[in-house]
Amino acid sequence: MSHIKPLKLSAFALLVLAGCSATVQAQVSTSKEFITAPTAVVKKAPLSENELKRWSHLDLIKDSIPGMSVDKAYAELLQGKKGQKVIVGIVDSGVDIEHEDLQGMIWTNKKEIPGNGIDDDKNGFIDDVHGWNFLGDAVHENLEMTRVVKKGDDGSAEYKTALAEYTKKYEEALQDKQQADFLLDVHNTIKKELNKSDYKLEDLSKITSTDPKVSRSKMIMTQIFTNAGPTFNPESELTEYSEQVEDQLKYNLNKDFDGRKIVGDNPEDIKNNRYGNNIVFGPDKEKALHGTHVAGIIAQIRGNNLGGDGVATNVEILTVRAVPDGDEYDKDIALAIRYAVDNGAKVINGSFGKSFSPHKEWVYDAIKYAEKKDVLIVHAAGNDGYNIDEAKNINYPNDSKDNVKEFASNLITIGAINKSYGENVVASFSNFGKINVDVFAPGEEIYATVPNNKYKYLQGTSMASPNAAGVAALIRSYYPKLKAAQVKKILMDSGVALPSTVVLGTGENPGEKPAPVSSVESSKTAKMVNAYNALLMAEKMSKK
Repeated sequence: MSHIKPLKLSAFALLVLAGCSATVQAQVSTSKEFITAPTAVVKKAPLSENELKRWSHLDLIKDSIPGMSVDKAYAELLQGKKGQKVIVGIVDSGVDIEHEDLQGMIWTNKKEIPGNGIDDDKNGFIDDVHGWNFLGDAVHENLEMTRVVKKGDDGSAEYKTALAEYTKKYEEALQDKQQADFLLDVHNTIKKELNKSDYKLEDLSKITSTDPKVSRSKMIMTQIFTNAGPTFNPESELTEYSEQVEDQLKYNLNKDFDGRKIVGDNPEDIKNNRYGNNIVFGPDKEKALHGTHVAGIIAQIRGNNLGGDGVATNVEILTVRAVPDGDEYDKDIALAIRYAVDNGAKVINGSFGKSFSPHKEWVYDAIKYAEKKDVLIVHAAGNDGYNIDEAKNINYPNDSKDNVKEFASNLITIGAINKSYGENVVASFSNFGKINVDVFAPGEEIYATVPNNKYKYLQGTSMASPNAAGVAALIRSYYPKLKAAQVKKILMDSGVALPSTVVLGTGENPGEKPAPVSSVESSKTAKMVNAYNALLMAEKMSKK
């Protein structure tokens, strides 16, 4: 499944997701010196609600939480400084540009007269006032492997691989459907017993029924709550999980479903490039949940007592809707990158990815185009818990044709960490790889904007990527002379070290926890993005 979707808890993950909070022994840091990883690791009480909502902005030393030291950067490095506006392109599922916590942070095309039906700036897109929607009214899509299989056996290795993967994925989806139905039945049993749908762990202790089904449901839900943590909401999350599984069978893996027909273009022709519309949140604003969350991580207004806080203040969000509920088309991604570049984006966030890419060259050309125009692309590593250095696990788009040597200097790939510094700090769902993952950023339980003036915790490398992109935007705002390749280098080199050993992935078998390995196996840097350190390094580099 494309990791454009916020990571949903699988039936198994619901039962085993770690909920403890291992953090570091607080140490005093000297102002304007690099933050470095401490050695002493202790247990800390669970985070307060306010800490949880903002943990990615907190500091490893001061707060004992492996955030990006964003608050420290604003308090100690940016006070009284004035940066310049940076346009950040969000290539995603769409953004609710009317959200209360994104007002004043949305890019406006000043060359276009709104609503006059004329292409005023003559860029080929009529009334593209806040960006462009390359998907038009399309919402659901096949996975790329489904599209490859649908085309028929052409004798290629790609077809054989896709067929095997499709068969495996379809069987898993059928099993997931059974599990989702079972968990919903457990939830409904508890709902009926408590006579309410919104319940917490402490409510379960009030159940005294001796009915075997109720007792078993109580035991299962207690385990889920204990492991999933304080933000778990059974009504919404189990319903969403069930809907995700339904969507897989109904759309993503359904060979008879054609999600592209409504768009009206030829996805096999890159020159057929004028399609879609200017409604950047798409036909159903609620379906722009993922893109709105990503935008909020970067740009939601700081300090206004609404929701969470964005990483960057001097930004404008340029929305390019190109990622459906399913796998994105290479053509849409290539054109979306070019559109963002041509309209002034200096940072582009890409929280999407897939395992097959029939027209990868189109995307490679777009990445090179962005490099030529000095634009940094920040990309999520993926949520499969795989080593993406292995050829069978390649996550597209990437910046290497052989999965080893990079062909561009402007794409940085981000893995996800959680809020507990220690051996388990790398999120179990996060992809990793000492060649193809560059650095890690906060990606578990991230609180940010979702459509219709709401807020939500979501998790995935999809959330880690915009956290890193927000820091990139800070650097480009306050040190605009630095090039995209330099900003990438700063994000990597200035990070705080992971512990010397870490657990990576989810293990070969359900319930099996992988053994800890050297953190050098995790990524190129074995580091976590840190805004404070990044700005200090940018200051030094800009003076050279």
